[in-house]
This record gives sequence, structure tokens and C-alpha cells, in this order.
Amino acid sequence: MLDIDLNKSQKFVRILELVSRRGGVQAQVLIDRFGLDARTLRRYLADMHDLGLPIEDTGNGTERTICIAPTYARSGVQLTLAEVLSLHFGRTLYTFLEGTSFAADMEGAIERLQPAIARSTTDLTRDIDRKFMAVGEHAKNYASHPDLLDEVISALLYSNPADAEYRGVRGLGKIYRLEPLTLAVYRQGLYLYARDTAEGKIKSFAVERFERFSRLRRETFVYPADYDPRDQVASSFGITGGKGEDVVARFSPEVAFYVRERVWHPTQRLEKLPDGGVRLRMRVVCGPELKEWLLGFGPHARVDAPEHLVESVREAHRAALANYSG
Repeated sequence: MLDIDLNKSQKFVRILELVSRRGGVQAQVLIDRFGLDARTLRRYLADMHDLGLPIEDTGNGTERTICIAPTYARSGVQLTLAEVLSLHFGRTLYTFLEGTSFAADMEGAIERLQPAIARSTTDLTRDIDRKFMAVGEHAKNYASHPDLLDEVISALLYSNPADAEYRGVRGLGKIYRLEPLTLAVYRQGLYLYARDTAEGKIKSFAVERFERFSRLRRETFVYPADYDPRDQVASSFGITGGKGEDVVARFSPEVAFYVRERVWHPTQRLEKLPDGGVRLRMRVVCGPELKEWLLGFGPHARVDAPEHLVESVREAHRAALANYSG
């Protein structure tokens, strides 16, 4: 990869390395090497100034040289290679937020941390975007909801209640007065846990389904001291909250290894069956996520309990079979 093809953060690191060398570097070298124009170079230098680096820009034309003042004591914490990799993965896991202020702020934060990367690791991280990758799931698109996200985040930070209009799964709208408590990520989607003041209950809302979300800037609520967001998903098999039930399901030998190699829920218990299959017991909410998961195994899964889940899965299989009959 040529220096001109590096992304913005990588160019920042390389430019910082060059201006840190004894005697600095000529401005024209930076412009040619990284494919910059004068305005872009000024922006890089301004970012370095904002980081507290004493950039010296002397001379004119071909004699113009840029360096960090020799008297500057280079101190502070440096990031290790492992920490750099962690930052990279943290960024790639949230690619579904591209086009939102979340993504822009994350990129900005990582860019400002780049000077803290130990110089000995910069060459090792040159091709990091190709050597390490997070494969995204089927993601929701939030690029068209930037103002909505800003309102939700601001309401959370300032403990503002909000008037909201929410469109449910079946397309029906409802008006709420909400007290936002937690913004959660699940399967490349954002969900807001908020207290419905009319019912006095904490509910989960898919952020993209808000038709309107207006925080009340002049009002605040007391964030509950006894609230723990982990309680909302303690019995969940996904994002849907509620009361857990004892679920029992059997899986055929063809998928037993796959079932055994993952922790599906903290309460799970696995039992090897004589035919090589596996029986799974766990206490979870029988929500749509659990049903979809079981249906995904097709003929390799059989639900034994509870009875209403058995019937629900059976009916779903019958309906699927009907699509292929006749």
C-alpha cells in the first residue's frame, strides 16, 4: 500500500512520525508523499496543535520545513499493540452506525489517540484493516436518523424525559411519555430501555421505529438509584424482557457439536443423549428471538417444553410446509 492510499488516521500517524524526526520534514515532501493539498495539510497540523504538540512551521516554498520543537518533552501514555488492536476491533464492530454522529465521534477519538501509539508498532499496524476484520451481521441502517440519535443520546445524558410516537412491529403507532434509561446494542441494532410513565414500567424500544422523539429540555427526572440494565435481560434470549420459563429442547447429532460449543444462556444445562444428540435446558423468556432461533435448526431441533412454545413452533413449521404444498 502506498502512503497516498492510507486512510486519514494512518496518514496522521505517518505525518506525525516524520515531523517528530530530528530536523523535521519539508512541507512539499508531505504534500507529495500523502497526496495532500495545502488546506488538508493545514488541517493535519491544526489537529496536532489541538493535541498540545508544539509544531514549528518555518521557511517558504521549497524551504518550508515542519517539525516538533526540539525542546518538547515527549511524555504521556503510549498505546501498546494489543490496545491498538482493541481500538480497531471496537470500531469495526460498530460499522452499522456509519453515517451517524456515533461513527464520526468514534473515528475522531481514535484519530486523536493515534499519536499515543508507540512508534515501534506503527509499521506493524500498517495493514491492520486487512489483517483483522469483523464480519458484520445483517445490520439496521441509521444513516437516515442522525437527528433522532442525537435526541435519544442527549435525553440519556441530561436525564430529560421525552414525548415519543412509536410504531410497533405490526405498524400501529402509540404515544408515550418516556424516561430514557439505557441505550443497548443487539444484533447490529440500537434499542432504548425507557420507563413508560403512564404504566410505570420499563420497556424496550427499537430506536428506528420512533416516528417522533422530542426530549423535554427544560425537564429532568431522577435516574433511579436501584436500576440495573442487566436486570432487563437477565432472563432474555435476546432483547425481549419478561419472566423466564423452563425451556427444554432436543437437538440431533448433526447439530449437537454446534449447540455444545456456545453459551446460549447463563442458565443453560446440556445433557448428552444416547443417539449423539444433546438436550438443552434453560430458563428464559419465550420471546420471538427464542422461537426464531429454534426454527432456524429446522428438523434438527425439537421443543419439549413449555407446551405453548411447543405449539407455537409446531404451527410455524406447518405454515412453512404449507408454502411448499400444491
